[in-house]
Amino acid sequence: MKIVAVTACPTGIAHTYMAADALIKTAPKYNVHIKVETQGAMGVENQLTPHDIAQADKVLIVSDIEVEHAARFEAMHTIRLPIEDVLLNVDKVFLVHCRE
Repeated sequence: MKIVAVTACPTGIAHTYMAADALIKTAPKYNVHIKVETQGAMGVENQLTPHDIAQADKVLIVSDIEVEHAARFEAMHTIRLPIEDVLLNVDKVFLVHCRE
C-alpha cells in the first residue's frame, strides 16, 4: 500500500516532525510505502508532488489545523486524524486506517 501524509501542528515545531518521524519509522512494519510532507515553522518540507498523490492509495492528514493546499487531495481517499493519535499510538493508526 502507498500512502502520502501531511503533518502539521499549531506551532509547527516539535509535534509536526515527531508525527512525521513516527509514521516513517512505523510504515515498513505494516508493509506501507509512505511519503510525508511536513508543514511546520520552516514552511512546507518534503512537498508531495502531483505524481506522489496520484500514486497513493490513501492520504493521511495528521493535523489539528488546516493544512496548506488541501484541495489537491479532494479526489483521494483522505483520512483526517488529530496529531495526538499518531504521537500516542502510531501502531493503532496503521492497524485501523492503513490496511488494504
